[in-house]
Amino acid sequence: MKARLQHMSLKAMPFADAASDGLPMDQLLRLSLFQVSVGMASVMLLGTLNRVMIVELSVPAMIVALMIALPVLIAPFRALLGFRSDTHKSAIGWKRVPYIWFGSLWQFGGLAVMPFALLVLGGDVVHEIPFAGEVLAALAFLMTGLGLHMTQTAGLALASDRADDETRPRVVALLYVMFLLGMGLSAVIVGLLLRDFTSLKLIRVIQGAAVVGIALNLVALWKQEHVRPMSKAERAAPRPKFADAWSDFMNGGQAGRLLVCVFVGTMAFNMQDVLLEPYGGEILGLSVSATTLLTALWAIGALTGFGLAGARLARGSNSFRLAGGGILAGIWAFSLVIFAAPMGSEVLFFAGAGLIGFGGGLFAVSTLTAAMTMPATGTAGRGLALGAWGAAQATAAGVSIALGGGLRDWVGHAATTGQLGEALNSPATGYSFVYHTEIGLLFVTLVILGPLVRQSGPYSPMEAGQRPMGLADFPT
Repeated sequence: MKARLQHMSLKAMPFADAASDGLPMDQLLRLSLFQVSVGMASVMLLGTLNRVMIVELSVPAMIVALMIALPVLIAPFRALLGFRSDTHKSAIGWKRVPYIWFGSLWQFGGLAVMPFALLVLGGDVVHEIPFAGEVLAALAFLMTGLGLHMTQTAGLALASDRADDETRPRVVALLYVMFLLGMGLSAVIVGLLLRDFTSLKLIRVIQGAAVVGIALNLVALWKQEHVRPMSKAERAAPRPKFADAWSDFMNGGQAGRLLVCVFVGTMAFNMQDVLLEPYGGEILGLSVSATTLLTALWAIGALTGFGLAGARLARGSNSFRLAGGGILAGIWAFSLVIFAAPMGSEVLFFAGAGLIGFGGGLFAVSTLTAAMTMPATGTAGRGLALGAWGAAQATAAGVSIALGGGLRDWVGHAATTGQLGEALNSPATGYSFVYHTEIGLLFVTLVILGPLVRQSGPYSPMEAGQRPMGLADFPT
């Protein structure tokens, strides 16, 4: 009876079928802790710190946007980091462990010095060195971002190495869900800890996150990689090149338009990343803890979008049409956020934040699925398609975050100084202009997406015997 109950409980667990002989469930769950660490660091960079810098430390939004964009702009190099870990030369046989370990150290170091750099940037620390705050904060954000991307890339590769062909997609899906859960839980905890904001409490929270992050990564990494010593000939063998594969991929037909669609759509969804929490604090008068919960709402919305996309794609729905549905959800989301200010409605604001996550998640899963199902040409395979998708997505996110902060400062200054007329003389004008710009970019994305929808056939095409692409195949 005990064995039967244990079997039933394991079978009822979410992702119970992700375990395999090579990667048992206990080791898989322990390995997934690195995603919780990465999710926590992402909340600090993209959620809590931008609100604190703009509202509590009075740092201009343009500078904050540039700081937040620095770690995001490193993301295109994830393909290079993954490739280097694939081909790492080690007499011991390690491939992933060095990259996860040094990524953890970079992440820890960046968060450890982050609060002091922010206090210098905000003027709380007196100094005579010009641009000391900007330089220190930029270095802290770069260190954290590099560590975050290095840890996550090598960690996912390690999980993929240990999983077998049948369970590998479900393992990747479990790791991505753990990433979002880490973001959601960290957002709630950090929000509660910073309810009564002080500079000392900010130092304690950020450095505490650094310690928790490296501890989680150590537990996740312990005895996970199965090593095989490499011979001298193996270490001396040359590494492969990517030039021919990239040429084959770009000659695949829809690849160029799809990448442009991903770039513009990601810009549309991410210009608000540095502004949504300050908007809630400055315009709606919300506390630090209340605005930090926006990240949790975004994560819930994103999970809902992933679930819907996974269910529809599993039944053979058209990925390009689903991407269009995500774009339409984004238009509604930014409309709700815009109307929250004149109506003074926190409900509209939080609903819009959740809907932004839903639309962005649905768009991301659908376009990535389209990239994964593109026919292979020559030496171009699925890995290159995913790398190209990630490069377009991450670059657009970094550019849009910096652009959003710059537009908010420029238009907001013009509005509050009376240059735009009495009707627009409000601090909400700068934020509203960015949100309207995002709506315009979403319509542009629909125009770019149109030919892909026409070429891809009806809403739910599925050839007999073809395996559908679902949520389980979605990597971070």
